[in-house]
Order: sequence, then C-alpha cells, then structure tokens
Amino acid sequence: MEYLDIVDEKGNPTGQTAERKEVHRNGTPHRTAHVWVFRKHEGKVQVLLQKRCKNKDSFPGCYDISSAGHIPAGMEVVNSALRELKEELDFTVSEDELIECGRKHVVIRNEFRDEPYEDNQYSTVYMMWRDVPAEEIVFQKEEIESVMWMDFDALKKAVQEQSIPNCIDMEELVMLESHIS
Repeated sequence: MEYLDIVDEKGNPTGQTAERKEVHRNGTPHRTAHVWVFRKHEGKVQVLLQKRCKNKDSFPGCYDISSAGHIPAGMEVVNSALRELKEELDFTVSEDELIECGRKHVVIRNEFRDEPYEDNQYSTVYMMWRDVPAEEIVFQKEEIESVMWMDFDALKKAVQEQSIPNCIDMEELVMLESHIS
C-alpha cells in the first residue's frame, strides 16, 4: 500500500497521511512532482512524452508528462522527482539538473474502470535537459507503453486541439514555456 501526505490549501503536509486509492476516491489533497525532459534537436525544442500503459488506474493509453508521480508520505519533493526519473525512465539525475518552473493546484474529476476518481493534487513542476534517442530509453514497462520526442510547439497545438489522447494540462505547458531558452 502506498501512503501519501495530506496537504493543506497551500500544498504543505498536515502531518496526516492517507492511502493512495482512498485519496483518489475522496479527492483528498496531496502532492505530486512533474518532470518534463527537453532537448534541442534540429533547431527545435522537443519534449519527451510517455504514453501511459492501458492498465493504468487513470488516463490509460494517454500521452503524459515525461516523468511524474505522487510523493510518498514523508518524502521531499525533489527526492521524489529524482526517484521517479530513475524508476520510470532509468535516468540518473542530480538535483542541480532540475529547474523548478512553478507550482500548481489542479482538481480532476473523472471515472475510470467504473470507479469515481477525484485527483486533488498540488504539483511542483520541473524541467531538465537530456538529449537521448527515444529508442535508447529504458522505461518502466509496467507503467509506460512507449516514449517519444515531440516538438514543443506541436505538443501545445495537439493539447489545445485534443488531437492526441493526453492528460496534459495546458497551464503547465505555458508555465514551462517561460523557462525554455
């Protein structure tokens, strides 16, 4: 069982914890870390996307953030982000490679596999630069179906037009855009 810190209206841990399934069933506020991996390729800025496995409990088969995860109870945000990068993409990353882009609060209400789902998350958003061919990335097959690089401008358009299955928040892409140089 995975336990998460319950957070207050500013995203700070309250000292209480709850089991992950309970958190999503009840809409309990909790923390996540999002890491977007970028590269410059043939004169364009590209972002690495993961396609979620079809057996995921939420947004199966959708394109998503390069690496993201819930922050386990008692763990610091940065340490959780680094752990997720290692688990999901086999990237060993130092803390100074992460560029904090901001924080956001989002509530997602949906239903998956005939179960109500309410994700009330306070996310810390990071980006980093890493140029590695997609076919060389050793990703976590239990979580991820595939990975691919996409031009950042094309991703923004695809999310806006909903032309690819995704669970990407446009607000987060705007947040990232101000940190791309």
